[in-house]
Amino acid sequence: MSLPRTLVLSTLVLALAACQTAPAPRPVATEPAPAPAPVAAPAGPAANDNLNAVAWVQTAEEYQLLSGQVYRAALAELDRAIKTPGWDALVPSERANPADGLPPAVIVDIDETVLDNSPYQARLVRDGASYNEVTWDGWVREEKALPVPGAVEFAQAAAARGVTMFYVSNRAAHLEEATLANLRKAGFPIESKDQFLGLGFFVEGCEQQGSEKGCRRQHVGRTHRVLMQFGDQIGDMVSIEANNPAGRKDALRPYLAWFGERWFVLPNPTYGSWEPALFNNAWELPEAERRRMKLDALKYAE
Repeated sequence: MSLPRTLVLSTLVLALAACQTAPAPRPVATEPAPAPAPVAAPAGPAANDNLNAVAWVQTAEEYQLLSGQVYRAALAELDRAIKTPGWDALVPSERANPADGLPPAVIVDIDETVLDNSPYQARLVRDGASYNEVTWDGWVREEKALPVPGAVEFAQAAAARGVTMFYVSNRAAHLEEATLANLRKAGFPIESKDQFLGLGFFVEGCEQQGSEKGCRRQHVGRTHRVLMQFGDQIGDMVSIEANNPAGRKDALRPYLAWFGERWFVLPNPTYGSWEPALFNNAWELPEAERRRMKLDALKYAE
């Protein structure tokens, strides 16, 4: 009886030891769930410095009101200008001969002064492009520019009073035909192509300085008494010796009393010589550097 009991006890001891040393079952490994793919932001147009300016010109009632206000104010002065002897809107350095006895005239710039080219600017914004002569020539040849508010009404009223409108523009001379066609479509009174004086127009006895309009204004003054001038830039009325903020103020200072009487300025935030004046006229600089210099020109409240 004792031997079987021993065997039974030994068997139990071994079984218990086996239970204590058996490895615990390992959990089944699982792959982590993949992270959700990022949702792509909707594509949008690239940032463009001119977006707000073009949108303002095309959609803001304030632009319409300002432009119309300029031409209504000028029309209110026109009869007085016609009747006042010695009234002349040319600066003395551009008046090569006495104005007394000459027939009356008005000098206007074209782009953003009598014709609105904001559709061309809008295309540049949409396409992320910059001005170039090829696209500009194409736009001009479309002859689709509409009149600036108030401009046609003033021009027609002036013509009815015997005043000749001269369109002194920095559009190239080879765009003369398309420009005159566009002006006529818009309702501007034009009897002769001689009323268009584009860039490259030669004035005998006067040395042209780049795209400055002084010689062409002098040309008009040789045959007419200039009652008024209209433009969206200072250079449409007087030559600027140095295109920087100080130089622009200097050019205007002697004639501040003429604004709203003989000289009339149209609003144009989309382009102009005011912009390169902020970065030393260095268009060759990278766009980011030009933008930095424009930011540096801003005034911040302390």
